[in-house]
Amino acid sequence: MSVLIKNGRIVTATDDYYADVFIEGERVSLIGKDLKVNADKVIDAKDRLVIPGGIDAHTHMDLPFGGTSSNDDFDTGTKAAAHGGTTTIVDFAVQTKGKSTIEGLDTWHAKAEGKATIDYAFHMIVTDMPVERLPEMEKLANEGVTSYKLFMAYPGVLYVDDGTLYRAFRQAGDNGTRICMHAENGIVIDEIIREAVNDGKMDPKYHASTRPTRMEAEGVYRSIAIAEVAKVPLYIVHLSCSDALEEVKRARSRGVDVMAETCPQYLLLDQTIYDKEGFEGAKWVMTPALREKWNQDVLWQGLAMGHLANVATDHCPFCMKGQKELGLGDFRKIPNGAPGVENRLSLMYHAGVVEGRLSLNRFVELTSTAAAKTFGMFPKKGTIAVGSDADIVVFNPERKERISVHNEFTHHMNVDYSAYEGFEVQGWSEVVLSRGRVICEDGKLVTAGGGQFIKRARTGELLR
Repeated sequence: MSVLIKNGRIVTATDDYYADVFIEGERVSLIGKDLKVNADKVIDAKDRLVIPGGIDAHTHMDLPFGGTSSNDDFDTGTKAAAHGGTTTIVDFAVQTKGKSTIEGLDTWHAKAEGKATIDYAFHMIVTDMPVERLPEMEKLANEGVTSYKLFMAYPGVLYVDDGTLYRAFRQAGDNGTRICMHAENGIVIDEIIREAVNDGKMDPKYHASTRPTRMEAEGVYRSIAIAEVAKVPLYIVHLSCSDALEEVKRARSRGVDVMAETCPQYLLLDQTIYDKEGFEGAKWVMTPALREKWNQDVLWQGLAMGHLANVATDHCPFCMKGQKELGLGDFRKIPNGAPGVENRLSLMYHAGVVEGRLSLNRFVELTSTAAAKTFGMFPKKGTIAVGSDADIVVFNPERKERISVHNEFTHHMNVDYSAYEGFEVQGWSEVVLSRGRVICEDGKLVTAGGGQFIKRARTGELLR
């Protein structure tokens, strides 16, 4: 099928101009003024932005956690992402402790294959890595899984010790791949939690007070130090606070190859939300926890100045009924995570561009291009250029919507609440194309399925 997008304002991470885009099959074929070509479908993008499809580099579809599983799978989750203008996700496959990472990858392929509506790739969560299994990391890289996530948090579940960190870091560096790091001092945090429980502090709000920002900053500092010695590129996931950002800035100033992402929840929500009446605060129990509001200005400045490289969602939705309720009376048992994959582009456009915190080009970079470059998908993904995949969003910069679980235009995630209930946003994904297929149009899903696995390039290499 061929598609002609006419009269739009094309915005990439570096460019801003008016032109038509002609798509043949899955890729962009021509870009130019007033193209005279025949197309099977013509989309008039007058008064619209034409931007690269969003890339969410941090999602958890169908993830087992805390006795349940995240409530979006690769069917519902990728459809919701598509409605919000995201055309690629990088999800996290999980290695079962003591078993092969290759087996974990096979499990996640089975979860996604034939279900996804948009394209997807995988990071690998490594839960242990003895010397004899180190060659698996090269096998993963050959399969296009070129980044690995390790945890300093969740002792007894996902936590790995510093020796395992160094071993995996060193191997990843040798393989030309990247480490993603959940950086919190889980050992100390567990002691703080024990003290809180002994004092009878069991409500959702104590999830936040038992995970102080200094423990996130310490984890960031320690992971940077290990990565520096191991000579591996490091990516800090879901950075939430000023304390942690200072460690990233300090390391980058001395030339360490470290990047960090943050998430809309840390830019727009704060820890006072945990004070809601009753069990309501459980909706926002996530890790890291929401922080004091003043951290938001520091994070926005970090995005504008380039100290923070990317905005992802950490989308990991659990319904209040039957899932979050597992933690009634004991915050430790509340499944950690919140929904967001559908709302990221509108939230970032409104709070970033409309409210004057980000330029249009930086908005595109933070929601698409940076993730493509960091995780081995550029220029196939993350830009609008001849030869690139036709992952394109026709974005209405004026349309306003109120985010709500009850709004058919803003909520397709398979969860019974919205983390941003009542937020009014300006900027909305009107038409969404994935590899040349129109998948969403004016709030309706018109094409389901067809998403493909992306074999990503190694660090510093291009994917074509």
